[in-house]
Amino acid sequence: MSGRILIIDDDEALRDSLGLVLAAEGFEVSGAEDGESALRCLEAIDPEIVLCDLRMPGMDGMELLPELRSRLRRATVILMSAYGTEELALEAMKRGAYDYLAKPFQPSEAVLAVRKAQERERLRIANRLLRRDVQRSLGERPIVAASPAMIELLEVMERTASFKATVLLTGESGTGKEVLARAIHVQSPRREQIFVGVNCGAIPETLLESELFGHAKGAFTGADRARRGLFVEASGGTLFLDEIGELPTPLQVKLLRVLQEEEVRPLGEAKPTEVDIRVIAATSRDLEAEVAAGRFREDLFYRLNVVRLQVPPLRERREDIPLLVDHFFAHFRDALGKPLRGIADEVLERLVAYSWPGNVRELENVIERAVILAEGEWITPADLPDNVERPRGPVGASGGADLSLKRARRAAESEMIRRALRATGGNRTHAARLLEISHRALLYKLKEYQIRD
Repeated sequence: MSGRILIIDDDEALRDSLGLVLAAEGFEVSGAEDGESALRCLEAIDPEIVLCDLRMPGMDGMELLPELRSRLRRATVILMSAYGTEELALEAMKRGAYDYLAKPFQPSEAVLAVRKAQERERLRIANRLLRRDVQRSLGERPIVAASPAMIELLEVMERTASFKATVLLTGESGTGKEVLARAIHVQSPRREQIFVGVNCGAIPETLLESELFGHAKGAFTGADRARRGLFVEASGGTLFLDEIGELPTPLQVKLLRVLQEEEVRPLGEAKPTEVDIRVIAATSRDLEAEVAAGRFREDLFYRLNVVRLQVPPLRERREDIPLLVDHFFAHFRDALGKPLRGIADEVLERLVAYSWPGNVRELENVIERAVILAEGEWITPADLPDNVERPRGPVGASGGADLSLKRARRAAESEMIRRALRATGGNRTHAARLLEISHRALLYKLKEYQIRD
């Protein structure tokens, strides 16, 4: 079905004729003869669109409208009347009606009004999803996931975001660990507080202790003023310690004490300062191997390793590559003002086949370069770096990674359909709206991909 419609009108002939027209368009139609009977059947019907007559015995349409709006927060109400005036239509809109049909109207007018109401609801849902995606994003780097490995990681991440437990993100450089750290922060109760990030390998050891824990004025030569330190600055929010494996051993001891006691003692200070902080750490090193080699404290490792999220490299989640390519292409095309139409199929095939040692960061740089160099309307192989070569033979058939672009797109589409069905509790109509396809197209794809509800 294309959606559920409730027609409320005391004219039985109109209910029947309008119901037949809308049923022929694929809608599931129910009817009620007055406001009281309509209210009694709302819970059983749960309509998405309500067509309501203005003048009825008992409760009229204007009186019924606020009741419908309070009980059916997501439904769209269209009023109908043979006594229509511009003032009446404006009053109906003020009270929450979406549209107004003046009787008598042609069947095509009713169908058009219903279709417009459906499009409005689709856009509303799309905007809500867009706001949710923005919350899960960092600047221009959204979390794009179609691969099972990344979807599972995101689901675990969302379940743990509301807790204060320390999170350890592991994975190769460039896989997007800081993006995930920020996503955890914005989905947590600390989202309105500060997010502070520091790369433990980018600051000299002589300065790192002061940077993290602060110092008093005169604590050492050159300390002409006190410094709070990042732990104090981030108190109430989230502190992201990137490349935690680079932390020198003496500072590992001090970090462990802060995590255990939730207080920090700046250099030169006699009294500690309490901190309320959520720590997210990340590393591209094998910390278990670092512990075995004596370069990383075992007790600190277990303190950090409360919730561990292993971020897979891009070569192990090729289903995500077309989605990332589309995003980066659209972003850089708009940012750079290039009149490009798209990316040639051969380019996308090469991008999916490439091993991406620099992961998502490298892919982003390649797309930015290609958009800058492109001279025509399409990005072509000539716009790619020399190392992104044409795939050599059927790698998937020889036991290596499956580099079929068609299969990657099918896998991504199949997974997005499954996610939409899970999000809507198996409701195909709502799932089709989330996917922005028709209900008929969804049924076809369910059969094509052999997806059961």
